[in-house]
Amino acid sequence: MIRHRFEAYLDKVFGFSDLVSALPEGRQFPQHSWKKVFDAVFLGAAMQIPSLLQMEAECRDGALAKRIGPLSDDTMAYSLERQSPEPVFALSCEIARRLKRNGVLRSDWSRGLLVGAVDGIEICSSFVRCCDACMEREVQHKVNGEMQTDIQYYHRIVGVVLVSTDFPIPLGLRFQKNGEGEVSCALALLQDLVGQLGRRFLDVLVGDALYLQAPFVKEVERLGLVWAFTLKENQPELLREAERLTQQSPAGVHTEPGREVRYWHLPEVDWPVADRQVRVVKTVRIEHQHRLTVSEQDGHRIKSKAAVTQESTNFYATNFELGSISPLFIHQLSRSRWRIDTEVFQTITTDCHLKHPAVHQTTALVVLTMIRFLAYTLSLVFYHRQVRSHARRKCETFHEFAKSLAYWFVALSPNTS
Repeated sequence: MIRHRFEAYLDKVFGFSDLVSALPEGRQFPQHSWKKVFDAVFLGAAMQIPSLLQMEAECRDGALAKRIGPLSDDTMAYSLERQSPEPVFALSCEIARRLKRNGVLRSDWSRGLLVGAVDGIEICSSFVRCCDACMEREVQHKVNGEMQTDIQYYHRIVGVVLVSTDFPIPLGLRFQKNGEGEVSCALALLQDLVGQLGRRFLDVLVGDALYLQAPFVKEVERLGLVWAFTLKENQPELLREAERLTQQSPAGVHTEPGREVRYWHLPEVDWPVADRQVRVVKTVRIEHQHRLTVSEQDGHRIKSKAAVTQESTNFYATNFELGSISPLFIHQLSRSRWRIDTEVFQTITTDCHLKHPAVHQTTALVVLTMIRFLAYTLSLVFYHRQVRSHARRKCETFHEFAKSLAYWFVALSPNTS
C-alpha cells in the first residue's frame, strides 16, 4: 500500500489503520470497502478538499489516485448515508484516550486540569436543500430586489473542545435535533463523552452565558465536572447582586505589558433561581494601544500614532474552589473558552469547509462532519508535533501544510511502502 509519513505517523502513534478497519460496515454488498471510502473522505478532509465531487477527481487522477484509486462521489455519499455515526464517535474518543496516554493533553497554565469548552455553531443553511433532520425557521430576504419571507433550512452542531492544551483538541460533536435547544444538546453530548471516556477525562467545563442555567449546572455537577460560565443579563438577579457587591475598590490589579486587569472576588453570592450560592469574579481589562491616525494639514496627509485605551468588563460565575489560587485563575479559565470559536470553529469553517454540505442527507452529513472533525484533529496533532516542532526557519501555516499533504501523495512512487 502506498503511504507517506502522515499515515505512517497515525499508524505508529494511534494504530489508526487498524482502528478504521474495525469500523462496522453498513452496507450488505459493497463494491468498495468502508475503509477505502473512509480513507478517501478522511484524507480529502485532511487536505481540506471541500466537496465529494472534488475528492472523486483527486481519487481518479489527482493526489489520491495512487493511494485510493477511482471512487465516485455517489459511492462516497451512498456509503456515508448507510453508516452508523456511533462507531465514528467512538473512534474519535479512542483517539482522545491515546492522546492523553501520550501526554499531549498536559497543560501548565491550567494547573494540570483538563479544561473543555462547549459551544454551538450553525452549518449548511439553505432555502432549497433540506433533509429529514433539518431545522427550520422563517427568514426575510431579498429576492429580485424585493423582500419576502421564506423557510430556511439549517443544521446546528454543538462541540466540546479541550482548550487547556497547547493547541485545541475536539473531543466530540453532536447535531442539534429539530425542536431541541443548544443547552439540551450540549448536555446529551457531555453524557455521551462521559460514557465513552469516563469522568476523569474532563475536569472543568467553560462556556458562554447561555450555559449558566440552573438545570444545566445541576446536571454538569452530577457528571462530576467543575464549571465556569460567563455571567450576563440572562441571569438578571445574580448579575445585579454581583454588580452591587463590586462597587468598591478591586481586590487586586494584575499588570502586563500594555494591559492591566482589575479584579473583584465574591466567594458566595446568592443565586435565587438555582436556590444556591456561587462564586463570582468580576474583571475589568484595560488595554493600552497605539493606533495609526491620518490627518490633513496644509493639504498634506500626516500620519501619527495616538494612544488609545480600551476597557472591557466581564463577570464569571463558577463552583471552582480556589483555595490559595488567585481569583485571576477563574478569569483565565473562562477566557480560554474563546479558543473553541477563534481557533477551532473559525479554522474548520474557513479552511476545512465545515459549512460546505458536500452531501445533504441525514446520516451522511452527520458522518461526514464527524470525519471532518477527526481529520482536522489528527492533522493538527501531526502539524504541531511533527512539522512546527521540527521547523528550523519560518514554519508554513496549517492551511499551507494541508496543501503539502496533497503534494506528498503526488510525489510518492508506486513502489513506496
